[in-house]
Order: sequence, then C-alpha cells, then structure tokens
Amino acid sequence: MKQSLKSSSSLIWPLAGLGLLLLFNAVFNPSFFSISIVDGNLYGNLIDIFRNGSITMILALGMCLVIATGGVDLSVGTIMAITGAVVAIIYQSDPDTSLFVALLVALGVAGVAGALNGALVAYARIQPIIATLILMVTGRGIASFITGEKQIAVENDAFGYLGTGHLIALPFSMVLVFLLYGLMVLGVRKTPVALFIEATGDNEDAAHFSGVNSKMIKLLVYLVCGLFAGLAGLVETSNIANSDPSQLGIYRELDAIFAVVVGGTALSGGRFSLIGAIIGALLLQTLTTTLYSYGVDSALSPIPKAVLIVTVCLLRSDRFRKQFTSLYARKNVA
Repeated sequence: MKQSLKSSSSLIWPLAGLGLLLLFNAVFNPSFFSISIVDGNLYGNLIDIFRNGSITMILALGMCLVIATGGVDLSVGTIMAITGAVVAIIYQSDPDTSLFVALLVALGVAGVAGALNGALVAYARIQPIIATLILMVTGRGIASFITGEKQIAVENDAFGYLGTGHLIALPFSMVLVFLLYGLMVLGVRKTPVALFIEATGDNEDAAHFSGVNSKMIKLLVYLVCGLFAGLAGLVETSNIANSDPSQLGIYRELDAIFAVVVGGTALSGGRFSLIGAIIGALLLQTLTTTLYSYGVDSALSPIPKAVLIVTVCLLRSDRFRKQFTSLYARKNVA
C-alpha cells in the first residue's frame, strides 16, 4: 500500500506538467485540440502527439527496465539505425519479402545487439555507460556498411502500415504502444520479474544472496531494451519510407532516458514506473508539438525541453523540496 502511494506520488509532477501544457494551449490556442475525421481516421494535434511520440514511448518502456537495474543504454538510437538498415536491405533485395520474415530478421539483429550489451554489463562487468557506448559509436558504422553508406528507400505496403497505417481510426503506432504497455504490465508487473529487477537495482549483492540471478536479470532487460529499440527503428523507417543510417534514431536515447526519469524512475535504480515512462514521453512530445504549433524554430526547441526536464526533476527531488521548504520557513520566521 505504501509503495503504491509512493509510486502514485511520483507521477504527480509529470502529470502536472502535462496538464499545464494542455491548459496553456486551451487558453492561447484552442484550435490545438481540434480533431478531424478523414476517410474514417482521426487527425489533429492530439493524435499527432501520440503518433509522433510513439517511438519515444516504445524506447522508454525498454529503457525503464534497464535504468531500474541501475544501468543505462546509450545504444538504442544506434540499434534503431541498424534495424532500419537491415530491413531496407531486405526489401531492396526482394520487395516482395513477407512482413513476418523482414520483422523476424530485423528484430533478431536488434535482440542480438541488446543481448551483447547485457553480456558486457552482466558478465564482463563493464560499466553500462561504457558497454553501451561501444555499440553507440560502432553501430552507425555497421549500419552505414550494411546500406553501402547511402540512403535506401523502403517501398512495401505491408511494412509501411507499421508507421503510417490506422487501426480502428487510430494510428497503428499508437495502438502498438498500448499493446506493448499491456504486454509489459502482464509480463513484468504481474510476475516476480518486477521484484527481481527492483531488487537488482536497489542492491545487487543483497539480491544475489536472496537467490535472485542478477546477471540473468541484467541480460534480460538489455535484451528487451534492444528488441524495443529495434521495433522503434522499424516504426520510424516505415514512417519515412527510408533508411538513413547517419540520421535514423539520432539522439533518441536521450529522449528515452529523459522520459523515464521524468516519469518517476530514478537513475540510481530500484523502483520503476512503466506508466510514468509513457507519461514522460507524452510530456516531451506535447511540449515539442506545442512549440511547433507556435512556429518556434526546431533548432531552439531543445532549450525549453531541457528547462522542463530540469524543473520536473527538481520538483521530484526530496532533497530539493526539503531545502526549499526550509528556506521558505526561515523567511517566514524572519
């Protein structure tokens, strides 16, 4: 009960930030909430937030598990580029390749990349930031080698549906996020796996002596993170119908980390929140969409995003709140 209340309280600030952004748009730009129906499908800024933010949400779900173990994965953007390159080569070689085969091969590569990260962290005992930085640096070279250092158009209707299709009037990528979240809740939160992950992040040695196979848990979360990064890469490649190894997934790892941290998961590991990761991604994408709707230069958009992230993190910090409360109390006494 106490843990549930603590988990809920960690969502207050990202939800408050999201609410303030929506309120700002309601007051100064009411058309922001307009939704139109074209050919039976929904369109509008709110729909765009979910569609454009779906990639960050997918990445954040995988990253959430890694950070909960006290690690971090800097290679997710690079894994996106690699899977995009793999699927592009597959369809360039044979445009009629079945979607199942293309997804199986591309996600298989992503899984291997994630497992490699996990093996380096869990068994070679390399610091997570260094282990994943290795793939982050070398991975784009691998992706460029696969595509011959050029962009490759991906033209396949079935594959294109991943990023541009609709299901029950909603973008398919949005529905995909809901499905993945549901699977994560059932596979992690509703099983002992969540406890094993949190125990590993809180105190790996204590978890080991309690019978938790911490090494296997770490390998598992990096594997899942790699698979989710691969899926995110496929969605983005499908959306733009093109694979550019030099740009696909660039800086996406930062957005994923920000979403997870803003959503209530501490970088030190331990307790984590899957719904918080989703809300954090929604908050970042809502801010981005709001800035674009007001014509803010895309080169300047990272500045308010950074301010928002720092603000939410400070408000969530127990230490900051105690110092602020103490300072406020002293002023009142004076």
